[in-house]
Amino acid sequence: QLQLVESGGGSVQGGGSLRLSCTASGYMYWFLGWFRQAAGKEREWVAAIYRGAARTYYADSVTCRFTISQDNPENTVYLQMNNLAPEDTAMYYCAASLFVLSADSWSSPEEYTSWGQGTQVTVSS
Repeated sequence: QLQLVESGGGSVQGGGSLRLSCTASGYMYWFLGWFRQAAGKEREWVAAIYRGAARTYYADSVTCRFTISQDNPENTVYLQMNNLAPEDTAMYYCAASLFVLSADSWSSPEEYTSWGQGTQVTVSS
């Protein structure tokens, strides 16, 4: 069973930075994505990384501000978040797929089979 553990959330002022970590254990994944869910809103895809080729993909709302990267020996994926804004406030989740996903699926929560417990990010203005 693939298990994911997130860390690195916290509170920061607008314009600040945070780095989230997601460490996987138990099984190898092919795709790992970050999602977020703000209070009263639907879960939103943020970014994803294809482990095999280290290709990265981003939602328009975070492009040029967030960077997803991986440390394969450590089975850890990072989400570096810069220039944070209050609208980035949410619970952030990492999720993994055991399969290679395509362009029409890597942003869909249903395509990911394992989820972490989430880490809260709060950005104040």
